[in-house]
Amino acid sequence: MTRTAPLCTAAVDGVRAHGGHVGWVRVAFEDAEFDAIPETSVFAAIATADHRPAMPADAPATQIDARLVPEDEDVRVRKIRVGAFTTTGLEARLRARGITTLVLAGISTSGVVLSTVREAMDRDFRTVVPRDACADREAATHDFLTGTLFPRTCAVVDVAGLGDLRADR
Repeated sequence: MTRTAPLCTAAVDGVRAHGGHVGWVRVAFEDAEFDAIPETSVFAAIATADHRPAMPADAPATQIDARLVPEDEDVRVRKIRVGAFTTTGLEARLRARGITTLVLAGISTSGVVLSTVREAMDRDFRTVVPRDACADREAATHDFLTGTLFPRTCAVVDVAGLGDLRADR
């Protein structure tokens, strides 16, 4: 998040300046959710005794990065899966505000961002990914996703280009 935090902040500021809504999605677990993780899940590794203490819903590591400054009116959801929609009620909250365009940024271009781009597409949201406000462990994977795969179904821009897009909300 170190490299992307300033660009995420710029993206959030730009969305707000254009009258858009901002949403925050974080992954964190309650005890019962940890206990329900099947051993076949990609999350099974975090349910182990040595990783579990870092992932509870009230743990510092599962909170929104303090540099990003969420505001009271922002949409906030906690998830227990990779994508942002499956376990959160996010779609209903966006639809209630009349939101049809999403700008998706964050860490794990090949995980969270990819899953959420695909879920948003399936739910008929227009989606924009600011490539420089996303990051992945592998630069080549990030470059492939933002340069080849994502442009097939969504707009991919730099944070500086967000203001050039015409969005409905």
